[in-house]
Amino acid sequence: MIEVGALRALRAVAALGSLARAAEELGFTASAVSQQIKRLERQIGVPVLAPAGRGVVLTPAGQAIADSAPEVFQALERCAEAARSVSAAAPRGTLRVAAFSTAIRGLLAPVVPRLAARCPELRVEFTEQDPDEALHSVGAGTADLALVHDADGLLPAPLPPSLVRRWLHTDLGDVVMSREHPLARLDAPLDEAALAGHAWVTSPPGTVCHQWFRRLFAQAQPDVRHSVDDFATQLSLVVPGEVVALIPRLARPPLGEGLVARPLRRPPKREVHAVWRRSAEASPAIRAVLAELAPAASPGEAISPADRPKRAIPTPS
Repeated sequence: MIEVGALRALRAVAALGSLARAAEELGFTASAVSQQIKRLERQIGVPVLAPAGRGVVLTPAGQAIADSAPEVFQALERCAEAARSVSAAAPRGTLRVAAFSTAIRGLLAPVVPRLAARCPELRVEFTEQDPDEALHSVGAGTADLALVHDADGLLPAPLPPSLVRRWLHTDLGDVVMSREHPLARLDAPLDEAALAGHAWVTSPPGTVCHQWFRRLFAQAQPDVRHSVDDFATQLSLVVPGEVVALIPRLARPPLGEGLVARPLRRPPKREVHAVWRRSAEASPAIRAVLAELAPAASPGEAISPADRPKRAIPTPS
C-alpha cells in the first residue's frame, strides 16, 4: 500500500520541480524526501522521477500518481474531520493559517484573545504569505486556511473544485495626514483635485497600494518624495506635515494625536476572502476561526458584498 507521506512528497516535487524545494515546503531534509520517493518506487515497482538538468521531472507513472493524489488526501481529510466531529464538537489540535500581512494585523490578531477563550484546546499558527502562495499552501495541504485578497479590486480568479472561498471583509484606503496639513481641514471626501499639488510617501511599485495610489492620479503626475514599504514608517514621515500617505484600513496602526485620516470620494478597495479545502468543510477548527472572523455568516456559505446578511445568523457548532 502506498504511504501517505510518500504520496505527499511526490505531490510536492510535482508542484515545485525539485527535491530541495519540496523538502523545504514539507519541513524535511532533501535526503528524507528522496528516501520517501524511493520507498514509493519500491511499493509500486516503477520509477516515478527522472533527472532533468539540476532538477527532476515526473515519469508518466509518477504523473499518474500525482494526479490522483488530491482525491486520496481529500478522502483522508474527510475521514479525520468526520471522526473529530463525532468525538467532540470542541475544536482542538493545530490549525495552520496562511495570510497576507495586513490580514494578520487587521483581521486575525484582534480575534486571538476571543478564540483562545472559546477554544482553549485549539492552537492556531499564522504564516505570512502572499495570496498566490497561500492558495498553493492550502491546496498542497501545508496550510488549512488561507486569507487572500482579490488583487486590487479585480474579480477573484476561479478556484479549483477542491477549494472553497468565502467573502470576509472589504478593505478601503484612506489618506492620512498631519492635523496641521491643509487637507485635514476639508470635511468632504477627497478627490483628485483636492489632492493635487501635495507631496506623498507611497508604497513601492509592484505593490497593491502603489497601484491604488497611481489610480488617484490618472490625469496628473503626483509629487512622490518617499517610497517605503512599511506603513508604520510611512506614518512617521507623515507626522512632520511635509507629506501625506494612502494607507489601507487593515494595515493602519493606531493614529497618534497628531494624525488624521480622511476618506476618498472614490476609495480604492480590495475584497478579502477565506479559502479552505472542500474536504475540510466539517472541520470544527476552521468553523471556529471563521465564526470569530465573520460572526454574521455561517461557515460554508459563499457570501459576496452584494448579499451580506442583515442580521446575525447562528454558526453551527
